[in-house]
Amino acid sequence: MASRLDSLVHQRYMELDTSGSVMVTYIWIDGTNGLRSKTRTLKSYPTSPEQLPVWNFDGSSTAQSLGHDSDIYIRPQSIFKDPFVPGNNCLVMCDTYDKDDKPHPTNYRYSCYESMKKVDAQHPWFGIEQEYTLLDLDGYPFGWPKGGFPGAQGPYYCSVGSNRVFGRQIVEAHYKACLYAGIDVSGTNAEVMPGQWEYQVGPTEGIAMGDQLWVSRYILDRVCEDFGVIACLDPKPMPGEWNGAGAHCNYSTLAMREEGGIKVINQAIEKLSKEHHRHIKLYDPTGGEDNKRRLTGRHETGHIDRFNSGVAHRGASIRIPRQINKDGKGYLEDRRPSSNCDPYLVTEALVRSTCLDWENFDMERFTPKN
Repeated sequence: MASRLDSLVHQRYMELDTSGSVMVTYIWIDGTNGLRSKTRTLKSYPTSPEQLPVWNFDGSSTAQSLGHDSDIYIRPQSIFKDPFVPGNNCLVMCDTYDKDDKPHPTNYRYSCYESMKKVDAQHPWFGIEQEYTLLDLDGYPFGWPKGGFPGAQGPYYCSVGSNRVFGRQIVEAHYKACLYAGIDVSGTNAEVMPGQWEYQVGPTEGIAMGDQLWVSRYILDRVCEDFGVIACLDPKPMPGEWNGAGAHCNYSTLAMREEGGIKVINQAIEKLSKEHHRHIKLYDPTGGEDNKRRLTGRHETGHIDRFNSGVAHRGASIRIPRQINKDGKGYLEDRRPSSNCDPYLVTEALVRSTCLDWENFDMERFTPKN
């Protein structure tokens, strides 16, 4: 008899009383820009990351070490309620450290955190629009006719109806699970390509953006497990006349949000223009190769080799929303980050270029993941 997974049977076990024990799931980023996790039992719910023990994992199985020296440490940094295991359980976002307790080369959180501390008085806010594409287990876009194509783009964006929308139950389950976990999801919508969706995290301040976006991705993958689909973060999952997927980053400092802030926004855009190629390298895990397939100057993107900006311009590198320009204050939208970006790198790059400088940032430490 073929084995099967039955959600109703699973639910019976989930309802068992385990009071007095806390299941803590440690989440970390591996050497391929993917997520890993494992769970341990504690006797009480942690009220701060410092109460959680440092743990370790086999880095030789995650593309982060060699087998003869495999242990990598994971240090808890941010706690979220667990939406998958009822009761007093939690998810913990961690970062990684080598045998000498130094940040692992794949740990971009550490540098981001140090940069955010330096600009704390400027209160940098971030909001990231995470686009993704739902796929069947065979790798074909969810809802598309097998071996064929749906009708051309146009009727799918923010749409309604079973002939236009594919996967709304998955999206709503993810939305609720993120809110339960304590993630600042501010909205969601169907995107331009059928089977493609977006949710927005933020505004959050400083390092919280990276922590929350990574955990929201973990929750998305877990929800998709239950529905038997895949959440794909590839920035151009379907070649041809289809929109790609990005992670547009809305960014502001306190000065941008105050009266006369549009002047500060324009000054920031000028600084960003001078570091365009550095940002492109940091805005996808392959150092720009993934984004090259998306940033073509078509399908609501700017060209990867050219920097431009404009009010309400969706073909620009940096867009100033029309209402922000009218109000004379607010935020800018960086449209260059790819859907599979590391938000720690994106947010640090923005504050480095606009508030700090690039001193002591080792570009060589960033290793593209091909």
